[in-house]
Amino acid sequence: MIIGESGSGKTTLLKCMVGLNEIDSGEVLFDDRNFYKLNFKEKKEIRKEIGMLFQGGALFDSKTAEENVVFPLSMFTDLTESEKRDRANFCLQRVNLENANNLFPSELSGGMKKRVAIARAIAVQPKYLFCDEPNSGLDPKTSIVIDNLIKEITEEYDITTIVITHDMNSVIEIGDNIMFIYKGEKWWEGSKEEILKTENKEVCDFVYATKFMKDLKSKF
Repeated sequence: MIIGESGSGKTTLLKCMVGLNEIDSGEVLFDDRNFYKLNFKEKKEIRKEIGMLFQGGALFDSKTAEENVVFPLSMFTDLTESEKRDRANFCLQRVNLENANNLFPSELSGGMKKRVAIARAIAVQPKYLFCDEPNSGLDPKTSIVIDNLIKEITEEYDITTIVITHDMNSVIEIGDNIMFIYKGEKWWEGSKEEILKTENKEVCDFVYATKFMKDLKSKF
């Protein structure tokens, strides 16, 4: 989990990791492969291993749910049209959207859009899953559904998942390792147990900004 105030650099960091932004210095390593020293073909091989869940879902409005899930399969695999449809069906069923194949994004609720976006992100069976504010714009109940789905998929398919979030409930419920960014710098890193006990002022100001977290702190 990567947390921090708005404008602290979380999404910029994520875009650098997946190659959407160029970096000025440093390295981005995928299993010791330096992404920014690879040629186009080599970068494409790594991109085949990456699933991306954008903040707004970023579904194609003119494509059905099934067509949205098929899109990365057409870009990164040599599957036949029948095989791509079968894979899309499997992924939509995995996120509990068995009957949404022919629906367009305008016909889906916010939570359903996020689930289609998750189905698309896992379609190529990625090794790495990047999620930018997966609960943005969702009600608390739907947020829990999305959190649980991300956790289940991470464990089920043994994926390394990076989640950008403001939602401390998500951090406490599904976070294994947490990094706090402050003004563009890594300010703190640790477990969810450690973040509840840290005395780092900036981290505490962020973590205990809500009554929920203040109540949680009183239990430790």
